[in-house]
Amino acid sequence: MSKLKQSFGKLNKIDMFSPYFFLPFILLLYFFISLFDWHKFEQFGIHVSIWPAVFLAVVCYYIGVLIIDKLDWTIPSFGLSFLGKYVVHFIVVLTVLGLGSYLMMIFSGNLGITDEANRRNLDPKLNFFSQLLWFGVLLLLSYKMILEKTMTWKKAIVYVSIFAVVMFLFLLMGYRTPLIIMLFTGIIIFHYVVKRVKLTWFLTALVVIGVAFSLFGFIRVLTEDTSIEFNKREQPNVELTAEERDKLLTAEQKVNLVPKWVRALNAEAVTSHIVLSTIIEYTKEEDYLKGEIHKGIFSTILPGEQISPRMKVTEVVNSITSERGVNVTREQRTTTPTFIGQLFLDGGYLLVAIGFLLYGVLISLVYNKVKQNGIRSFHTVAYAFIITVFTVSMHTGLLDLIFVLMLGFVIIASSIMTTDKRRLS
Repeated sequence: MSKLKQSFGKLNKIDMFSPYFFLPFILLLYFFISLFDWHKFEQFGIHVSIWPAVFLAVVCYYIGVLIIDKLDWTIPSFGLSFLGKYVVHFIVVLTVLGLGSYLMMIFSGNLGITDEANRRNLDPKLNFFSQLLWFGVLLLLSYKMILEKTMTWKKAIVYVSIFAVVMFLFLLMGYRTPLIIMLFTGIIIFHYVVKRVKLTWFLTALVVIGVAFSLFGFIRVLTEDTSIEFNKREQPNVELTAEERDKLLTAEQKVNLVPKWVRALNAEAVTSHIVLSTIIEYTKEEDYLKGEIHKGIFSTILPGEQISPRMKVTEVVNSITSERGVNVTREQRTTTPTFIGQLFLDGGYLLVAIGFLLYGVLISLVYNKVKQNGIRSFHTVAYAFIITVFTVSMHTGLLDLIFVLMLGFVIIASSIMTTDKRRLS
């Protein structure tokens, strides 16, 4: 028993939010959980291994982190340090813009949580700019927490309460990603400023949060109005041989023997595994898209009808599995490709290696800023936000222009902020 306590004690000393642990741990845990597929792999005919791509991603990420750590490099200011004093003011402006957009969307009666069809039909411009509300509040509150000379539990509860209110506002939109980003960024700030979060506590919280958000998606599907065309759940009408049809029916029967709520616990991870495997299979047959996915991040804001990157991913994966009598994603809906899948679809193993190398480099550059300037600086806020978004993108992919712009802003802000003594007004 004493040896077990010693082992847990050593584990609890790990800084789990350092570049060396947090992101690769979540990535490997995510795909490990996906191995409990409840016969879904058999149902979708999955036979291409994802593990070479996953391990390559982790190795290249560590190479990026190690290189920058050893060189002790940070993001240069490019002579723009004089703009650092305006960063907080600009964040306030973004927050006000986000609040106005959010209120306009709410007063129009659009609540994405009521039905998936509503969520997909939110006003795209208002939805885009409303994201600035949670983004601005997150940065301002986190920075205010960082600058507190003495952080008491009473103050911490006030901050947590404000976080909870803003998270609830975006819960009404039906999107989980902003909630997860706010939650984990807040936890990281709490870890560095208020009280160090032990690994055992973190793992427990991770299980609770993971189950909660999985069941949130499960309930969202259960409450859909299936009379709406957008919510139809019909499978592709294709001709199958008697052997193929019997194989599909057998697999479906095995899947249905597992209670829906059990499948829902890791449904996101299992689906991501299926999507990534299918993407790899697709590129073997049809070649890579050579930048089309990443180009789509920016082309969606152009006039006229544009195909979003995730809709293109839906077309790709369904083109493979529909031949087997089943779709990964329902028609007219989007598919999260995972960040590995996003890179692989455009450029295979080479692009996966480059992408994760850059992830490691960027995260380590910002982390070195934290080490050089101390915990109580804007760099801690930047680091918490950046590593959280990068980690969440392991599931979602980094395909939303708003998140790309947010990352760009935070990285630039971190590079030009030169003092940790500034106070929010």
